[in-house]
Amino acid sequence: MASIEQNPDQINPPSPSSSASSSSNPWKERILIPTLLAGVAGGAIGLISKHRKVHGLSTISATYASNFAIVTGCYCGAREFVRVSRTGKPDDLLNSVIGGFGSGAILGRLQGGQIGAVRYSVIFAVVGTAADYAALKLKPAISKFTEKEDSWFKLPEWSPIQVLDDEALAAKRAREQQIYRNVHNLNKEESR
Repeated sequence: MASIEQNPDQINPPSPSSSASSSSNPWKERILIPTLLAGVAGGAIGLISKHRKVHGLSTISATYASNFAIVTGCYCGAREFVRVSRTGKPDDLLNSVIGGFGSGAILGRLQGGQIGAVRYSVIFAVVGTAADYAALKLKPAISKFTEKEDSWFKLPEWSPIQVLDDEALAAKRAREQQIYRNVHNLNKEESR
């Protein structure tokens, strides 16, 4: 049995702050955000549904939104459960296949018995994996678009919302303290 020697300078133990932030990011980025987006998309589809005249616009939109959110939440949760169980990478499409198959089987069994479980598991595995594959291919283009310095999202200089550096923040605090002192002294003079 061969032993592998490691250079102690190359070993980087994770800091507590990085492990805490990395454990919350998959929850937000890989489960919560897709579930919320699916709910919004479901609500939008409910707005144009042909059933809105029969059931009412708000009822059908809420139904579509909740169904889309439930399906997406179950799929994303199952995919993340599989990823953690396999100790795999977030970009591994096998996690999507297994998670889609499992979540589709559970939701299909609840909805349509054994036949529904088989049908839903195949549909969830195929559609979920296709969506994850498309997201993987689009992620570099989206990140390249949002990282540009001359992005459309940059606030103009005249905007009242500004991001302050340390010097500007210190000057702002000094002005606020000066105003507070002036107002406080003015109140003392009025009370005399």
